[in-house]
Amino acid sequence: MQKSAIRRERRTTRRTLRSELRRRTAAHRLAASCRRRPRSLTTVALAAGIAKDTAASVAGALRSVAKRLALTPATTARTRRTVAGGRARRTHTVTRWTLAQVARLVAAYRPRKAEYKAAVALLAAFAGGAR
Repeated sequence: MQKSAIRRERRTTRRTLRSELRRRTAAHRLAASCRRRPRSLTTVALAAGIAKDTAASVAGALRSVAKRLALTPATTARTRRTVAGGRARRTHTVTRWTLAQVARLVAAYRPRKAEYKAAVALLAAFAGGAR
């Protein structure tokens, strides 16, 4: 009886460790991708470790800063969203920014909310460290 309990615990521990390794590998792959080529502002924010809802809000604010600074994105592309599934796929324009551009936007962005200030600190560390 005791032997199987130990095996079960080891299996559980290994499963937890494997899932953590998968999560860390995916995060590292995303961060490396952002350093190599231009990505969307939300993607860069997610790679910096910001939560999804906060990342979307900060990305919108950074787009406003980009308009104010008259900064244009590195690339613009058309992509298809298949999230809805079926034939209802719509193409839409996406803009992609380099980390140097994101660093400029973050330097000019002055958030008021505490969670956005924390997010901008993470983003500044991520974008500033890759120059």
